[in-house]
Amino acid sequence: MKDYMKRLVRILRPALLAATALMAAPVAEAALQKVLFCVYDPLGTRGEAFGMARDQALVAGQWGVDMKLRAYTDERVAAEDFKAGHCDGVAITTIRARQFSPFVGSIDSVGALPTPRHMRLLLEALANPKLAPRMITDNYEVAGVIPMGPAYVMVIDRRIDSVEKAAGKKVAVLELDKAQTRIVQRLGAQPVASDLSNFAGKFNNHQVDVLVAPVLLYKPMELHKGVGTKGAIYRFPLGQISATLLINRKRFPAGYGQQSRTYVRTQVDKAFAIVSRAEKEIPESQWMNITPADEARYVQLMREARDQLAAEGLYDADMMRLLRNIRCKVTPASPECAVAAH
Repeated sequence: MKDYMKRLVRILRPALLAATALMAAPVAEAALQKVLFCVYDPLGTRGEAFGMARDQALVAGQWGVDMKLRAYTDERVAAEDFKAGHCDGVAITTIRARQFSPFVGSIDSVGALPTPRHMRLLLEALANPKLAPRMITDNYEVAGVIPMGPAYVMVIDRRIDSVEKAAGKKVAVLELDKAQTRIVQRLGAQPVASDLSNFAGKFNNHQVDVLVAPVLLYKPMELHKGVGTKGAIYRFPLGQISATLLINRKRFPAGYGQQSRTYVRTQVDKAFAIVSRAEKEIPESQWMNITPADEARYVQLMREARDQLAAEGLYDADMMRLLRNIRCKVTPASPECAVAAH
């Protein structure tokens, strides 16, 4: 028996050594699919968004992808380069991502996600493989959604402390988001078409009276210049803002989208921590509280606006149902939940 085992080992030894070397060796670079991922970050390679993208690029090698990154400080250019095929993947705001995925692009609808808890529940749902088919639109696939924190109303004059006092005032709205324009018009204010590349400048130079933005942009876009000593930030979020990772499915290995969404879900705490730090950096003197009665009134106004815009097709109906289900899970006593139950 011993002689037989020795002969067997002698015969198999070359194959065993080859297999061991194969397992020990890293995946050959030639075996990885090379892709270019374009990332919008107001601070370029120095920003938090690019830093998170760099972390994912390291992990992507485990999924068969050699990911190179390119930073963009102009979001519109990043989106256009992705559409033209110059980028294999892109990280942009979810509002701009609506053109590639109407389903996910409706997440940031006004008042849809009142708190971070609502956003967490949504992100868990989006990472569920059961929703994978809704992550795909033609050749585009959503590879993850990252929270950017609450969207707050910022004013150059704290005397603009109600919807009524905003009437006639100039409000910066993102030109690509028709919903923002419609809502501002409903309030009797004047929408001023803007872009992420110029809306901060308009606010800081007092060309507009009101701006809605996440706190993540407060420091990099120097929005304190617009608020100054007379302005303020309403301590009442109009919703939760997010960023979306998109890929061209033809440029990535099969299954990459779900792997990425699962990974991105593990980065949510990190993203919320970044938002929390940004919020704490804003001086207390720049915040302004509104009355509980006004809060309740604004929630109702946002719901009416959201329902109307959804009925007009500006928001995806399936996403609107998912968002309502999440709100009703958090606050089952809400009037809209009683309506949904019938």
